Amino acid sequence: MKITLNYKHVDSRAPVEKEVARHSGKIGRLLKSYAPDLVKLHGSFSRHPRKAQFDFYLNLNLPTGTLQATGEGGNIPLSVKHAFAELEDQIKRHQERLRKDYEWKRKRPRARASA
Repeated sequence: MKITLNYKHVDSRAPVEKEVARHSGKIGRLLKSYAPDLVKLHGSFSRHPRKAQFDFYLNLNLPTGTLQATGEGGNIPLSVKHAFAELEDQIKRHQERLRKDYEWKRKRPRARASA
């Protein structure tokens, strides 16, 4: 997976890169089926100059589509966590659609067998 990050109004980049590395490892496990050189993750991290709020925007390019997620928070780890959680949910839904899980889902609940 190729990762690129942009920064706006950020003093130190080390905490952002540490959090992104940790969360991208988790997402890498979901994307095993794709060739690593075809998966591109682009992130943009910014801090509001007048507010004490951080924004983190993610854009994941896959061979089968493009996914986008945003995260806002009062500190760096929180904003990164929100963005990656949203992206993880989108990846799972995207893969379910590709596998056509909706065609195999049971329409009615199974009757429980009594013992």
